[in-house]
Amino acid sequence: MGDVRWATFDCFGTLVDWRHGIATTAELLFPGRGPELLELYNKHERKVQAETPAMRYGGVLEEALRRATREAGLELREDDASALSATIPYWPVFPDVPRALADLRAAGWRLALLTNCDNVFIGESQRRLGVHIDAVVTAEHVGSYKPNPSHFTRFEESFGAMRDNWVHVAEGYFHDIEPAHALAIPRVWINRQGLTDDPSIADVVLPDLADVLNAVEQTHAAAQRR
Repeated sequence: MGDVRWATFDCFGTLVDWRHGIATTAELLFPGRGPELLELYNKHERKVQAETPAMRYGGVLEEALRRATREAGLELREDDASALSATIPYWPVFPDVPRALADLRAAGWRLALLTNCDNVFIGESQRRLGVHIDAVVTAEHVGSYKPNPSHFTRFEESFGAMRDNWVHVAEGYFHDIEPAHALAIPRVWINRQGLTDDPSIADVVLPDLADVLNAVEQTHAAAQRR
């Protein structure tokens, strides 16, 4: 399958608006505190994933939310700890996603998701994308969370992806762009948040997915010339 062209994507943050999903759910639990809890959750999620890489994503959601509310001085009821797991199937897809994925498929690219969630959650989110996905690698499959490189190596080994025919597209700098760079996998950074991290480690930087087909084609052409 070395001649197959693969465009792989992170899901949450790149395709699904996880910030909206977490902030809105937190706001339901603690009115007026949603944005604050989003930022605290983001900080604690990384720590939970690093400390317990074999934990299923539902457990990560619960533990990170517990730590975030505790740091914010809020009391999280035990029966509310699963709120994020309950709402994740309804977190919205970014408006630019269906067209961008459809354009890539029409141009002959196969699509895959390399995601830090588990099999059930990605199945629930995948139905909202509106485009067939050819392959999925989850944290449940590999027993670890990005930036551990296992998602990338499992995908490469399982589907015979060649790095000069593979472009990874992601919003997450820490979870995706840095490890893809370390593995010399061609990469497009979707900097939706306007972050100031070093853009030079990405082959192309975009603010959204509107022009992702051109970016992926450009990155692929450069990889072919190396």
